[in-house]
Amino acid sequence: MPLYRDEAVVLRTHKLGEADRIVTLLTKQHGKVRAVAKGVRRTASKFGARLEPFMVADLQLYEGRSLDVINQAETLGSYGAQIAADYASYTAANAMVETADRVTESEGSQQQYLLLVGGLRSLARAEHNPSLILDSYLLRSLSLAGWAPSFVDCSRCGAEGPHDTVVVQLGGMVCPDCSPVGAPHVAVETAELLGALLAGEWDVAEAADERTRSRASGIVAAYAQWHLERGLRSLQHVSREVS
Repeated sequence: MPLYRDEAVVLRTHKLGEADRIVTLLTKQHGKVRAVAKGVRRTASKFGARLEPFMVADLQLYEGRSLDVINQAETLGSYGAQIAADYASYTAANAMVETADRVTESEGSQQQYLLLVGGLRSLARAEHNPSLILDSYLLRSLSLAGWAPSFVDCSRCGAEGPHDTVVVQLGGMVCPDCSPVGAPHVAVETAELLGALLAGEWDVAEAADERTRSRASGIVAAYAQWHLERGLRSLQHVSREVS
């Protein structure tokens, strides 16, 4: 069996037999990988804790027919404990890894890997409000997957903005000529926050008030649900408290 090495973030795990675990990984170079970690559920396991969700590790794996086999694991980012200690961060992280799992269904992306690792690290270090981190991650991850929204110019015809009507099915803000009857209007502050989250402009994002953040989160959630077709189960548990 060919041997290879790669960095990976743990998306989810499943029990296998009495002592093994199936680990779904988003790797830096090999895309999404499903692998077996043998014996990691035994108390004497040397690297069981390194293969929990939200952890980032340097792995050595053997290539298998249906499942690869994890041979070694060294921790690169120990984010699980810090994230799990805060409910808002934990629910946001679950939505993020579920999204990563979905947008990398057919093939991986080094940019998706780096984006997810950066988001999990930010959650663990409490660098920003968890809700803002999640919304920024969702918009940027979907953009990398080919569904980049427009929050200034018309997403349908390209007419110069800003515009004040949003239609997630059409890709974001739309001009009066492209806006369907009954399309919801968006306040200037909400549009600015959405643009800041997409661009990673944290000073603008953190200056937004609670109502603006709540409205932006609703649009982000709707945008993600629409483009991922099947709803994100984790989103219904996300804490939207604003600190």
